[in-house]
Amino acid sequence: MAAKRIHFIGGGQMAEAIIRAVISKGAYEAAQISVADVNEERSLYLKNTYGVRAAVSEAQEVLLAEAELIVIAVRPQDDLAAVGRLISAHAAGQAAVLSIVAGVSIARLGKYAGAERPIIRVIPNTLTDTGLGYSGAALNGFADKAQVDGFLNAFGKVLYLEEAQIDIFTGYGVAGPNYVYYFIESLADAGVLAGLPREQAWQVALENVEGAVAMLRHSGKHPRQLLDINNSPGGVGIHALYELNNSDFAAGLQRSVKAAVKRTTELGQVHP
Repeated sequence: MAAKRIHFIGGGQMAEAIIRAVISKGAYEAAQISVADVNEERSLYLKNTYGVRAAVSEAQEVLLAEAELIVIAVRPQDDLAAVGRLISAHAAGQAAVLSIVAGVSIARLGKYAGAERPIIRVIPNTLTDTGLGYSGAALNGFADKAQVDGFLNAFGKVLYLEEAQIDIFTGYGVAGPNYVYYFIESLADAGVLAGLPREQAWQVALENVEGAVAMLRHSGKHPRQLLDINNSPGGVGIHALYELNNSDFAAGLQRSVKAAVKRTTELGQVHP
């Protein structure tokens, strides 16, 4: 059953992005959401900006007791044991805990918040304002997708994964917009280098990326099939692709993803 009241422990940038998205899309009303941050000014800002309830005017113990879903959105270096004790002492026994803390395993969360409590580990996407992008979620044996599905889909889409795949998803999926941003920037620069004004090059780059994605979805074809259609023998396109292949573009992108996954794993080893 979807949570009717959600409490955020931690009110940083990612928490704010999620709160803004779920309210703006009408998935939740501001009164259903509460937040507590160690910085009281931050809690007050979120209260004044989005109309959510905040621990500046209400005791966090009360907000926790009312919550059906508790989102841990603190930094990995913060005192998670203290957060767990707070949840154990004041949250309802059936309340689910959803953590967006990077590198912290479900087992560790359970040790602090209660091993038999529903726990969901989420790597949120960074495209929250668009309604696009996948978050990755892993559930323990006490959690149910129905407890979090509506919440997670309110700021994008969700892939449910085994926890062992979370690091791969982080380096590939959540870091994915970085690769696209970099490609678009480089493509626009290429247009300028070739002689187009910056604004025209930028608009063409954006339209081509958006259009290419739409074409793939519309046609159902593999990218290689569309490449074959677009490139005539000895033509302009195939000459451009030849140079792109010589640049080691594909392998460079693949190495980047592997490096991101490796770094995610390294960070996770700090939090067994």
